[in-house]
Amino acid sequence: QVQLVESGGGLVQPGGSLRLSCAASGNIFTVYTMGWHRQVPGKQRELVAAITSGNSTNIADSVKGRFTISTDNAKNTVYLQMNSLKPEDTAVYYCNVVIKYSSIYSSNWGQGTQVTVSS
Repeated sequence: QVQLVESGGGLVQPGGSLRLSCAASGNIFTVYTMGWHRQVPGKQRELVAAITSGNSTNIADSVKGRFTISTDNAKNTVYLQMNSLKPEDTAVYYCNVVIKYSSIYSSNWGQGTQVTVSS
């Protein structure tokens, strides 16, 4: 069992910044990837940013140059620094951590944190 605890969402004005955190705990063998997805009502959940255990990153074009993903491997924590926020960044942001157990991969999701960008 893996638990993910997210924090850092909230209301921010356009142009502002927020930092999301997601701490993983529990039965963690090897972290394969950590990342953030987001979802707005009526739309599919989409990848925002992800980072592998080898520090390779995958960043959505819509947030490149504004969002940065990073990890603290000692704490099994992933961060999403969001700068120059736009109203279209408003969504529920979900942390995702993929754990590797030998040849099995387990995808785990956080409960979601609301980010609202509005004046």
